[in-house]
Amino acid sequence: MKGDEVWFSEVSPRPHDTGMVTMATQWQNEFELHARAILGLPVDTSLKSPGASAVIYGGVDATGIAFDGVAEALQVPGSDIRLFGKPESFTKRRMGVALVHAADTDTARKLAKEAASRVKPRKAT
Repeated sequence: MKGDEVWFSEVSPRPHDTGMVTMATQWQNEFELHARAILGLPVDTSLKSPGASAVIYGGVDATGIAFDGVAEALQVPGSDIRLFGKPESFTKRRMGVALVHAADTDTARKLAKEAASRVKPRKAT
């Protein structure tokens, strides 16, 4: 902010991958919550289950990307994998998330990191 001016690096009034954990933890996920809030409908933010998410980074700079280890990641108890379908990868670009629900948050965090670590992005051939 400078005087009466406000500067933004990004404005994204939309659901975001950082909120996808709600798909594993809440009765209404971030997409439903966003739509309901915009439409003036009731929202329910109650917890369904403790959970966590972990980012799947690109790991490589490449146009055209494929993912190995998805089946292995899905073997982690309570896990789900969401890949964003981006056509270009950068080493630190967020390419997907591992979502996990578990009995408690600490367990969910550990399992989410494990699931994410099993997904190996690579340049598509």
